[in-house]
Amino acid sequence: MTTALSILDRLVQFGVVPVIRMSSAEYARTAVEWLSEAGFGTFEITLTTPGAMDLIAEFSARGDRLIGAGTVMTAEAVAEAVAAGARYVVSPCVVSEVGEACRELGIACLMGALTPTEIHQALAAGAAAVKIFPASTVGPAHLKAMRSVFPGVSFMPTGGLDADNVGEWLKAGAACIGAGGKLVDEGLVARGDKAAIQATARRMQEAYATARKDFGREGVI
Repeated sequence: MTTALSILDRLVQFGVVPVIRMSSAEYARTAVEWLSEAGFGTFEITLTTPGAMDLIAEFSARGDRLIGAGTVMTAEAVAEAVAAGARYVVSPCVVSEVGEACRELGIACLMGALTPTEIHQALAAGAAAVKIFPASTVGPAHLKAMRSVFPGVSFMPTGGLDADNVGEWLKAGAACIGAGGKLVDEGLVARGDKAAIQATARRMQEAYATARKDFGREGVI
C-alpha cells in the first residue's frame, strides 16, 4: 500500500522536484514534456496555473510520472487534486486543514514554513516534510540551523535554487529540492526554446548528482 512516507522517499530518490507555475495550461504542458525528455520523473503542478486540475489528471493518467499539486490552500483543493491523481500536496505556508485532509487521504503533505515556530506548526499540522520557502530569502545556513533543532525532519528548500547553489543546500542537509523559475523559464517556453530549457535542466541534474555523491543523503528520514 502506498503511504505518505513511501511517496516522500520517492521524492527524495528523484531529488529535484520541478515546480510548474505557468500562465497557461499549454505552457505548463510544454514545460512538463521538455523536462520529462530531460529525465525528470516528478512534477509539482501549482494550482495557480490555469487548468491545473485537468493537467494533473492528464499527467497522472500516463502512469510514468509522479505528479503532485502545489499552492494548495484548502481541504477541498486537496480532495480535488487527489481525485485528479495527485500523489502529494505542497502548500506555501502552514494550513492545518490541508495537513488534516492529506492525513485522511493517506498522501504526503509538504508544508511551507520558514521560522522555527512555523516548522513546529507544520509538523503539528501533519506535514510529512517541510518546504523551506522562500529559500532564497534565507540561504543554506538557515536550513543547517533548522536541522540542528529539528534533526528528524525532511526539508525541501524551494525558491531561487539553481545549478550554482544546489550543492550548498544539499551540504546543509536538504532531503530534496524544489526548483521553479530558475529551472524552467516561462519566457523560454513561450519562445519555444526547448534547447535552452533542457540545457538548464541537465545542468541542474548534473549539479545535484555531484552534490548528492559528495554530501550523501543527510536529509533522508
